[in-house]
Amino acid sequence: MKNTKERFGEILFLISAAMSVILIFLIIFFIFRSGIKFVSKYGLVPFITGEKWAPTAKPASFGILPMIVGSLIVTGLSTLIALPFGLAVSIFMAYYADKSYNFLKSLINLLAAIPSVVYGFFAMVVLAPRIGKIFHTAQFNMLTASILLSIMILPTMVNISENSLRQVPKVFYTGSLALGATKEETIHHVMIPYAKSGIFSSIILAIGRAIGETMAVYLVVGNQPRMPGSILDGSRTLTTNIVLEMGYASGMHRESLIATGMVLFFFILLINIIFNIIRSKNQQKY
Repeated sequence: MKNTKERFGEILFLISAAMSVILIFLIIFFIFRSGIKFVSKYGLVPFITGEKWAPTAKPASFGILPMIVGSLIVTGLSTLIALPFGLAVSIFMAYYADKSYNFLKSLINLLAAIPSVVYGFFAMVVLAPRIGKIFHTAQFNMLTASILLSIMILPTMVNISENSLRQVPKVFYTGSLALGATKEETIHHVMIPYAKSGIFSSIILAIGRAIGETMAVYLVVGNQPRMPGSILDGSRTLTTNIVLEMGYASGMHRESLIATGMVLFFFILLINIIFNIIRSKNQQKY
């Protein structure tokens, strides 16, 4: 028979798990209640595919396609920039760093702890002027925001990928070396394929962080609700659109911003589903 402490622990953990589920459903209920109300009045297709965002005009327009495109470009580009660096740092920390490991680990954790607004100020003062000089364009654009986001999501990629690489059984590493493979060949052909599940998880979490980031992006992306022509144009993401206008929005304008959050929720859900499918297929191979 279970003692009182074990029973109390089970009840406590069950309540904690139930609270997490309840909070998620409450958030979903709040977002979808107002979001669906707006979509039923304005229409889903005009809302998703509309290129004009003018909520205070007569008549009002609530097209969020420019924000969707801006969010996808900034998130995708930042992930592409961060992925090779994140994987390289993870491999170095897992298999090459000896005396420098603790120092590098502390730096990575420090990067993760820096507030996003500090990253934003850094990008405004350091990144933006240099990008403006190099490309002879406006300082605040999607490229600046993407480089900034790639720095911000790097700790997430590195920590999870490194842990996944370290969890690969050491017998695989030593066995490959014993068969005559070099250290580099072993890492490339044995260790990374075996740790793909964790690496994909790091990418998912990094993308979620990138697409949901607000303050840092708000400071450098340009905040222009128009369809971008290139990565050197200013744009506006879904999250920055909500932050910029929620303070004074009311009525249908407020509902449209909540519906924007609903679209953002669908994007994150879709990204998770796609990567989980890819991860499961890779697990079947290995």
